[in-house]
Amino acid sequence: MINKQCFASDNYSGVHPRIFKALEQANQMGHMPAYGNDELTERAVNRFREIFENPKLEVFFVFNGSASNTLGLKALTQSYESILCPSTAHIANDECGAPEFFLGSKLVLVDSPHGKLPVDKLDSYLARQGDTHAVQLRTVSISLTTEVGTLYSLSELKAIGDWCRKNKFHVHVDGARFSNAIAALGCQPKDIISALGVSVLSFGGTKNGLLGAEAIVFFNPTQAQNFQFIRKQSLQLASKMRFVAAQFLEFFTDDLWLENARHANAMAKHFEKKLLEINSKEIQVCHPVEANALFVKLPRKFISDLQKVAPFYVWNENENQVRWMCAFDTKKETVDEFVASVSEVLRT
Repeated sequence: MINKQCFASDNYSGVHPRIFKALEQANQMGHMPAYGNDELTERAVNRFREIFENPKLEVFFVFNGSASNTLGLKALTQSYESILCPSTAHIANDECGAPEFFLGSKLVLVDSPHGKLPVDKLDSYLARQGDTHAVQLRTVSISLTTEVGTLYSLSELKAIGDWCRKNKFHVHVDGARFSNAIAALGCQPKDIISALGVSVLSFGGTKNGLLGAEAIVFFNPTQAQNFQFIRKQSLQLASKMRFVAAQFLEFFTDDLWLENARHANAMAKHFEKKLLEINSKEIQVCHPVEANALFVKLPRKFISDLQKVAPFYVWNENENQVRWMCAFDTKKETVDEFVASVSEVLRT
């Protein structure tokens, strides 16, 4: 296994050394109030307000992305209401039915080329609004970056936001890789929030160098009323929350969150460049490489041999499509060595 790294997921990466140091420093502060009633949590929430240029937003820390998505949606959606999302959405495919289980709400899946919700196709989902016998559409959820590593432009986001505003729908963003999206788009976080009219953002940290640290961000404080009880009842209230907060404080210091994301994005672009240099018809990049992921089709007979070199997931068995993820700690030489293995396998 090359350099003890792999391309299976950015979840496989370690914890950034600065984050470990921040945890150690927080530990040296001794006893502090529990359950978020400490100064580090207060400072971290205020830092989110500065990052998003919104002094009224509310932030709730949780342990993992599935909880961040599910509980954020729970605050917006009743059991008789539905959530419209791309067919590729993480909430639909990779959370073991958690949204349906905890919310009792229906997920309505939309065929979405390159993982992006097609706003021009959405009006057809309004046909039974107001019909007593039909589930009622209430919330639209998208991922930034998308589940196939692509990005929405600000104009595309605004089009979705305008449609939601017109029809009075909430907007939820699965931001497990929100840092990668901001780094790639080169915009300010508030630009995305404003364009979409985001109600709730599930802000990811674990995939970008943190240790079990995610945040649910409410941009309308009235929608956060009583959320403290939802979080507690859902077993996501950390007693020693200062250790989650300390990570986010360091994350936002000197833009570490963007530095980590830019590196992961750059490694994916380098990965794509080296693959294309092989110039083989047996390799097909399936989606634009716009953040830190590559989705590639290659002959089935080569997949298992390459997985022995560096583990990765098969994304679509029927199409022999694999996913290669880069992270904040992915090394260029690791990418080069793996691509050399790809080239060698193709020659056999």
